[in-house]
Amino acid sequence: MTVPLTPAAELAKQAKTPFPGASADYETARQALLAQEIEFRRHMTRLTEQRRALPPGPVIEKDYRFKDEQAFEVGLIDLFGDKDTLVTYFWMYGPQRERPCPMCTNWLGAVNGNAADIKQRVALKILGRSSVERQFAFAQERGWRDLNFVQTVGDDYARDIGVLLPDGSEYPALIVFRRDGDRVRLFWASEMTREMADPGQDPRDAPDIASLWSVLDLTPGGRGTDWYPKLNY
Repeated sequence: MTVPLTPAAELAKQAKTPFPGASADYETARQALLAQEIEFRRHMTRLTEQRRALPPGPVIEKDYRFKDEQAFEVGLIDLFGDKDTLVTYFWMYGPQRERPCPMCTNWLGAVNGNAADIKQRVALKILGRSSVERQFAFAQERGWRDLNFVQTVGDDYARDIGVLLPDGSEYPALIVFRRDGDRVRLFWASEMTREMADPGQDPRDAPDIASLWSVLDLTPGGRGTDWYPKLNY
């Protein structure tokens, strides 16, 4: 039985501005915004439940090969370790790049801070086309201690997931796999492309899992545009 939810507007009336002196206009606008934030949280909860309820995804039939941190060649199922779920992020650090993508670097820096906790529940692997040694050297430079880097052997994996362009440049990819006995199934993959963004909208997933954007979205200036090129690493 579904418990009826209190209307968000009613819940929002319980809020209290933390500092005195707010104008009536601010109080009214903030309360209306809070009601929308409550609705947004409810929608995110429904999305999470809908994602978890996805039917079994396709079995990964191709024998993709990787090199782990010890440079041993392994298969996709080996990347799970003792976990039933594998979260992978393919980052833009192919052999043709002098430095990794600044936005991949930013995102991985934030994930590194939570990686030890994440890995208590699921396997977490960062995949790249550069050698493990090259990826690990950059991780050391950045002070990343809790991320596990894996090299893709050949380019079949990158091509098949649609992130390798003819000129050798790449896109990132966030993909979650699930163990099914001795097989691996796709559970969920980020499938929002740039073409799916609304006019004037920064292409991104929803919900946005990048802490950089989540924090800036709370500020008056938002994400901005002029500082984007300054994200150099």
